[in-house]
Amino acid sequence: MAYLVLVRHGKSEWNEKGLWTGWRDIPLAPKGFEEAQITGEQLKDIRFDFAYTSALIRAKQTLDEILKVIGQTPPITADQALNERDYGDYTEKNKWDIQKEVGEEMFQSIRRSWDIPPPNGESLKMVSERVMPYYTLEIEPKLKEGKNILIAAHGNSLRALVKYLESISDTDIANLEIGTGEAYVYQIDETGKA
Repeated sequence: MAYLVLVRHGKSEWNEKGLWTGWRDIPLAPKGFEEAQITGEQLKDIRFDFAYTSALIRAKQTLDEILKVIGQTPPITADQALNERDYGDYTEKNKWDIQKEVGEEMFQSIRRSWDIPPPNGESLKMVSERVMPYYTLEIEPKLKEGKNILIAAHGNSLRALVKYLESISDTDIANLEIGTGEAYVYQIDETGKA
């Protein structure tokens, strides 16, 4: 059995403003560092063999902060396969302004559904199509060998992984919200099953 820990990055400067961040490289806000430290305290009992993060600074800062708190230095791999969803034309726009503009139903579809992308952006399904091959080729084999892995990434790249790990349906995935700094801890067996 191996531990797989998924952590959403702490609150970023744009999270605080309600802006869709996507692939913009926005750092953590002071609150985000605090969230990462709290999460680190919660993970102190797990010894990590490998750590992964996206190519974006807010996820890297979260991972660095957690590792500092737990006093560990596993090899770290950063890859844009784990990046947040690209919000296309909505990037940098205020979520609540868009909600007023398109209405509640469309807003929730764009924000949480499986296969509805924002204009010129990615749906969760499209995010999954880059996250899952990376997970199955790079990360899952290590878990099957019993290696403990920590992943610091983003709400949507992690939602794609949780969907897979917990066999969540395309419809029910709309109900999954991962909070900033929140950790999901799984035990993975030698077949890769959570």
